[in-house]
Amino acid sequence: MSSAVATVIRDTITKSLFKVANFNRKRAKNRNGPHPYLTGLHAPMTAELTLENLAVTGEIPAELDGTYLRIGPNPAGTPNPARYHWFTGDGMVHGLRIKNGAALWYRNRWVRTTSVSNKLGEAPAPGPRFREGMVNTNVIGHAGKYFALVEAGSTPVELDENLATIRHNNFDSTLQRSFSAHPHRDPDSGELHAICYNPLEINHVFHVVVGADGRVRREERIEVNHGPSIHDCAITARFALVFDLPVTFSMRAMLAGYEFPFRWNDAHQARVGLLPREGKGSEIIWCAVDPCYLYHPCNAYDLDDGRVVVDVVVHDRNGHRDYRGPDGEKIRFERWSLDPAAQNVAREVIDDTPQEFPRFDERRTGKPYRYAYSLLATAGADLIGASAILKHDLHDRTRQMHDFGPGRFPGEFVFIPRSPEAAEDDGWLIGLVVDIASQTTALVILSARHFTAPPVAQIQIPHRVPPGFHGNWVPASDYG
Repeated sequence: MSSAVATVIRDTITKSLFKVANFNRKRAKNRNGPHPYLTGLHAPMTAELTLENLAVTGEIPAELDGTYLRIGPNPAGTPNPARYHWFTGDGMVHGLRIKNGAALWYRNRWVRTTSVSNKLGEAPAPGPRFREGMVNTNVIGHAGKYFALVEAGSTPVELDENLATIRHNNFDSTLQRSFSAHPHRDPDSGELHAICYNPLEINHVFHVVVGADGRVRREERIEVNHGPSIHDCAITARFALVFDLPVTFSMRAMLAGYEFPFRWNDAHQARVGLLPREGKGSEIIWCAVDPCYLYHPCNAYDLDDGRVVVDVVVHDRNGHRDYRGPDGEKIRFERWSLDPAAQNVAREVIDDTPQEFPRFDERRTGKPYRYAYSLLATAGADLIGASAILKHDLHDRTRQMHDFGPGRFPGEFVFIPRSPEAAEDDGWLIGLVVDIASQTTALVILSARHFTAPPVAQIQIPHRVPPGFHGNWVPASDYG
């Protein structure tokens, strides 16, 4: 080996070690004080419970027959606070079965990944694993089954009607790679569309379509750079939207011991891809956008002039300050107009109040819609730290707020239509609200149309359910 080559190798190693040391210094700085996602409101539950015939304040609508499901991170063991990131906790599913105006039961169960099974002293659950990891981000009903989901590689986990893990299920051996935490169902075809990635395969992602029968029919490769973190996607009648934004996989962060090794990357071009829903990956149209990050779009649809509208919650940055959770300094609700001819994005602020977890009437997925519902947020340290949810009228550009009162902290709320034929705003919003003083929780049912009115009903849960990520309502007719 020549001295010149040896010098290059030595300098490269020295620079890498210096950068890792800097990461560790930043991590040490961020360790000061209690970990915000392991204490207080977020302190994990330590047991699996089954509670029956729950107390109810008000009257549960007789039309509701199904199960409300919610999932979130809840470490099964004792995590290392110096390495722990909110997104990396073991998954725990919470469920409430509602029928005939009564709350029949509440259950919480850890999702049996191999790690959780080992911590609980159990044999591993059956089924294939594309890439082993936690499963903690979303829980859905599809093709008569419940699935717990996460992005970035792990195989979906099938649950039974009592939330117990059945198996790791790659859609009956039809999914060849990773899946996503955020598939979106086309209300006309019943298919799920998702943009899926594996952080160890940094040069491509996939558009995956799961049929109404629960079998994958499409996995189309899309070329990218740097290994972007693509948390969510959106669909229209013509396109699947790919949010390729400057938070990317970081080898330095992984070597430094961070459990969530994604960082803000100034070198990565921010862009949104418009992939024809049945097109080749090479046909994607990339539209440039100013650098920013988003976890969650609300909904998207096509315009007659060829442009695409998508409403999104935008974080100014992410993965650049505090490596324990989201760390954007400004969060806004925006409308983006994507022009495939000019290949650019026009941004319009709908509401500059910090908010997250936008939801809407999902019968309108991929179509023009009027109402959006979101969680009032606190930018930076904790997205779940405010006491209210918001309702946006996107036609009139007005906003209403439902405040649950001091010390009561809601999570994401989900819209349930009164009937399949009901108008867009005719139904209920349901979600969990924690009362920090009493250390209890309520599943709150609001009238979507009478948004600021007192709750229609509150189902009482006699313990604190730690804030999680996403939930869904699964009608009884959609399971089994």
